[in-house]
Amino acid sequence: MRKIVLAAAAAAGVLALSACSNKTEESAEATVDAAASDAADMASDAAVSASDAAGDAMTAASGAADAAGDAAAGAAGAAAAAASDAAVAASEAAQ
Repeated sequence: MRKIVLAAAAAAGVLALSACSNKTEESAEATVDAAASDAADMASDAAVSASDAAGDAMTAASGAADAAGDAAAGAAGAAAAAASDAAVAASEAAQ
C-alpha cells in the first residue's frame, strides 16, 4: 500500500512539474512573440523616419541647386554688363 501511495504522490509531483513547465514554456513563447512584434514595429518606424529624412534631404538639395543656378545666372549677367560697360568705355576712349 505504501508503494502505491508513494507512486501516486510521485506521479502527482511529476504532473505538477509538467504543468508548470508547460505554463512557463507558453509564457516564454508569448514573451518572445511580443518582443519580435516590438522589434518589427521599431524597424518599421525607423524605415519611415529614414524615408522622411531622405525626402527632406532631397528637397534641401534641390533648393540648394536652384539657389546655385540663380547665383550663377546673376554672376553671368553681372559679368556681361561689366563687359558691355567696358566695351562702351573703350569705344568712347577711342573717339
